Amino acid sequence: ALETLKMFEKKDSRVKSAAATNLSFLYYLGNELEQATNYADLAVNSDRYNPAALTNKGNTVFANGDCEKAAEFYKEALRNDSLCTEALYNLGLVYKKLNRIDEALDCFLKLHAILPNSAQVLYQLASIYQIMEDPNQAIEWLLQLISVVPTDPHVLSKLGNLYDTEGDKSQAFHYYCESYRYFPSNIEVIEWLGAYYID
Repeated sequence: ALETLKMFEKKDSRVKSAAATNLSFLYYLGNELEQATNYADLAVNSDRYNPAALTNKGNTVFANGDCEKAAEFYKEALRNDSLCTEALYNLGLVYKKLNRIDEALDCFLKLHAILPNSAQVLYQLASIYQIMEDPNQAIEWLLQLISVVPTDPHVLSKLGNLYDTEGDKSQAFHYYCESYRYFPSNIEVIEWLGAYYID
């Protein structure tokens, strides 16, 4: 893939930007940040209106620890294409990391309107409501999530934990048992179930 994409580097700016965007992403996935940054710069310089290039640039900046600057690249990508879901998702993650929870929530709610069955978006919404100390909303989003991915043991144990925190032992037991069924090696789940049976 890298060799093929490198052949397009010498073409006109639109093709060069697309090739550099893909190269940047491949290097990013391979954790080669320096190369990813170089190609992200090339992609943005070749076509400043390419939302994928701006998103990749934001990713490389974010990986280097500059959250504020990464947010600027994601916002610019969204100004060029308001439906750029990768930029919107990453902007939500940046806001969450910066503890700007209301802005993060806004990003993920917009994403949910675009991608109603995205497991990642549903998980982030549940996580944000948990941070906001609203367990009922967190439970609602996790219930939607298990309708999309019913066999995820991590989500099932998270539901069990939330119900336990709310004092609903029977629901907590149900979800911990389901989690255990799909992943019987989770020590925290085993400990909870053991304590439940002792009680």
